[in-house]
Amino acid sequence: MKPMPPSRPPAESPLVLDDQGQPRSRLYGDVYFSTLDGLAESRAVFLQGCGLPEAWAGRRRFTVGELGFGTGLNILALLDLWRRTAPAGAWLDIFSIEAHPLAAEEAAAVLAAWPEVADLAELLVRRWPGRARGFHRLDLPEVRATLDLAVMEAGEALAGWTGTADAWFLDGFAPSANPQMWRQEVLDLVAARSAAGARAATFTVAGDVRRGLQAAGFEVAKRPGFGRKRQMLAARFSPPRPPRHAPPAAPQWSERRAIVIRAKGEFEAAHQLSQAAGVLAGTPGGISMRTLQTIEKINPDPSKTVIFALPVEFFEGIKSLSQFMKEKK
Repeated sequence: MKPMPPSRPPAESPLVLDDQGQPRSRLYGDVYFSTLDGLAESRAVFLQGCGLPEAWAGRRRFTVGELGFGTGLNILALLDLWRRTAPAGAWLDIFSIEAHPLAAEEAAAVLAAWPEVADLAELLVRRWPGRARGFHRLDLPEVRATLDLAVMEAGEALAGWTGTADAWFLDGFAPSANPQMWRQEVLDLVAARSAAGARAATFTVAGDVRRGLQAAGFEVAKRPGFGRKRQMLAARFSPPRPPRHAPPAAPQWSERRAIVIRAKGEFEAAHQLSQAAGVLAGTPGGISMRTLQTIEKINPDPSKTVIFALPVEFFEGIKSLSQFMKEKK
């Protein structure tokens, strides 16, 4: 890529320029992207690493999440691929996080190094959200996309986002420079906001990151890296599935109650009934009933047994009511 113009950013900017005019983080001392070719790196690591564009084939909507918006270069690469390969009428949702955003003019100067995406850069910079903390929405109908940018720390942003991503660009600064971005809490939140089978990619192969992704439920593989980096990580979200024939978990109640029991067989019914009897023995009044429901609504599956566990006092009450009605006649 061509170096940025020699003008220097203001002192409060998170960006500084090195002697070759390349942008670096003032806070973390790390580069924003490869000095060889940032756009090519974005395409090789994040787009190809997440299986794009094949992953969105046939989809009406697709969501990409990103940790580390930075200069917006990854998003430009994504939008460029989307406009060329997206299914007809499909929409792209993007969620990105940046704790230390650049000013619009700084981003414009950096992105000017790639004239092939100049129109997209202009589109993005024109709607640049600024540095105010919070969630900012950038509508990009020209390319059938929406970008939600969270200007805050990664954990806070992920906790506040309610979306579900089909792909993740994990592009924080190096774990050695910014370990907070890669802590287990953040990776667990990434997993919690991932669709089953979601893909993730990152430039780093640091052991803590690899193990953290695995602990969060991702299957991780090393792939050839870009430029001077020998390797990168590609991952797929594959959370553990519960056993197919596992018995249902025992219900947890805030108070001791007897409940209407639904069981697959007589043995299981008898076991649960004995548990309910124990509860009633200690708390005779603690019975919970379903009223105004037919058997079909309670248990529509005819292969299951429904047992109603009722205390003797219940029938004594019915008997007393019946006797009262007879005397009244």
